[in-house]
Amino acid sequence: WFILQYMSGFGNEHVSEDPRCPGALPEGQNNPQVCPYGLYAEQLSGSAFTCPRPTNKRSWLYRILPSVCHKPFKPLEEGHLTHDWDEIEPDPNQLRWKPFEIPKAPQNKMDFVSGLHTLCGAGEPRGRNGIAVHIFVCNTSMIDRCLYNSDGDFLIVPQQGKLLITTEFGKMLVEPNEICVIQQGMRFSVEVFGETRGYILEVYGAHFELPDLGPIGANGLANPRDFLVPVAWYEDRQVPGGYTVISKYQGKLFAAQQDHSPYNVVAWHGNYTPYKYHLEKFMVINAVAFDHADPSIFTVLTAKTTRAGVALADFVIFPPRWGVANNTFRPPYYHRNCMSEFMGLIKGHYEAKEEGFQPGGGSLHSMMTPHGPDADCFEKASKAKLEPERVADGTMAFMFESSLSLAVTKWGLQTSNCLDKNYYKCWEPLKSHFNPKYK
Repeated sequence: WFILQYMSGFGNEHVSEDPRCPGALPEGQNNPQVCPYGLYAEQLSGSAFTCPRPTNKRSWLYRILPSVCHKPFKPLEEGHLTHDWDEIEPDPNQLRWKPFEIPKAPQNKMDFVSGLHTLCGAGEPRGRNGIAVHIFVCNTSMIDRCLYNSDGDFLIVPQQGKLLITTEFGKMLVEPNEICVIQQGMRFSVEVFGETRGYILEVYGAHFELPDLGPIGANGLANPRDFLVPVAWYEDRQVPGGYTVISKYQGKLFAAQQDHSPYNVVAWHGNYTPYKYHLEKFMVINAVAFDHADPSIFTVLTAKTTRAGVALADFVIFPPRWGVANNTFRPPYYHRNCMSEFMGLIKGHYEAKEEGFQPGGGSLHSMMTPHGPDADCFEKASKAKLEPERVADGTMAFMFESSLSLAVTKWGLQTSNCLDKNYYKCWEPLKSHFNPKYK
């Protein structure tokens, strides 16, 4: 019977109840002595109780059984997650990965959880400060098991294959060129429809928010109304064989058994929810006279630190747009940065490196490591006739940028076998154009 439906708005106070149980939301209070339909009231808090109102996050869930009804958690040896950033020596080089390989089914069945691989990161969840970049590759759906992240928020970027994500708040369909955020503590399961791959930005200790717009004004970039939140949906399903609830806790996985589906939330209200966003909705800001505006104008979501203007993590995209700058080298310029920059490609060809940087792969330019367009791009752009032109049509590249210095895992540098050891060669053909007699 279920039709995918959504409510719109970023960080809104939403109310939702499954239409099969009208009036399931208590009226006028959160925690009545007896809830409608004999449901249990349960609060999910995404912030300290005493946070200022603009940053206070919580939702009330009205469920058939509370989530506490499970057997004890036990360690689960599955997936390739880590926050051990010292397992291999640091590598300051420019790094690029070929597309990460998706295992073939049915020889090697792998779902979203078993297909999680940590690529790089910094900090650690116990201190509530840090990030991690994960790659997921999978070929089968999660069956009678769900995951929740005790450590932080997942920003999920599918690159190949769509994800039907069931959460305690309802269902979301997330396709390539869309993103979704599953916030800390929210149980979810991922159904896939074939070989599937994507990227995850995990943040510990902060939630994603929309960036401040400053002199841009009241409108622009990612508009709040384009973010979508699922509507309530429940299943009252017994699982005699055991339903597995997986917790990512202090960087490791743990599993507990229960005899029922966790998606038994009949109604909910609050401002702490999962949400999704289509990247084509982004209102692009760009330079229309000369030179470049900083790539921060392409920020979709940010997770802030306590230092003004310094991000724990930014999610930035490079969408299709017009290039019109006069007397300007239009591709990204050569650059050294006090931030760490991980880039991925959802589709198409990235303007500064049309060869070698492929959809499903990635690159990492670490703190103060120089980077910029390859030799071919530099020569073409230096001689191009400057007319208004479409940039990045049919393409969507993105960047996870962080103020933290990211360490790459052993899987990223060795085990994945996807590291492009010839990446540095794309700059070797650059030659001197210096002319001391230039007038």
